[in-house]
Amino acid sequence: MENELEKALEKKFFCPSKFAQEIESLVMDNVEMNYIDAIIHFCEKNSIDIESVPKLISKPLKEKIKGEATELNFLKRSSRAKLPL
Repeated sequence: MENELEKALEKKFFCPSKFAQEIESLVMDNVEMNYIDAIIHFCEKNSIDIESVPKLISKPLKEKIKGEATELNFLKRSSRAKLPL
């Protein structure tokens, strides 16, 4: 009984590493989904307030989102040149 409660609580509450893992999983499973869309989808699916997301975003995930936002012209590009991949 106590083990079930722990599992339920673990699913309900997210730490930055678990949140990042879930987002990475969504992006890998859905080729057309980017990180920003994955976060929105995950929050809607799990009834998480989008305003609480910033404290759940880990540094590596933040860098991926920042790079994606720059490519989508949501953010200004830095003055450093970027080599095409």
